[in-house]
Amino acid sequence: MVRFFFASLLFLGVLSSCAPRQGAVAGVTVTPVLIKLSESAPRGGTLTVQGRFLGGPNTGRVRLGADLNGTGGYTFPGSAVQSWTDSQIVLTIPADAPVGGSWLFVDVGGMQSTGLPYSVRQ
Repeated sequence: MVRFFFASLLFLGVLSSCAPRQGAVAGVTVTPVLIKLSESAPRGGTLTVQGRFLGGPNTGRVRLGADLNGTGGYTFPGSAVQSWTDSQIVLTIPADAPVGGSWLFVDVGGMQSTGLPYSVRQ
């Protein structure tokens, strides 16, 4: 019985060591990850971003037109957000969004996501 108790404690310690650590920014513990973007759409169309750890509209922003390293780009205004959860963002592509292919990133609490290529059609 004592062996079982100590084995259980050891197992819980191992599990807790695998848990994400608190990042430098309050509320952000891991790097946001983009998994999939909807098909290319024109201005006024809908863009769906699927991922993990995407935060929410109060802590995040979506950038399009950034380079491969995530530098620069067009930031979607808050009015473009249709819905935003920790795993999916649905946006209306604004009339002034850059046309053509580029990289899309989501910034959450100052942490930049992985990027995916996206193109706004004419």
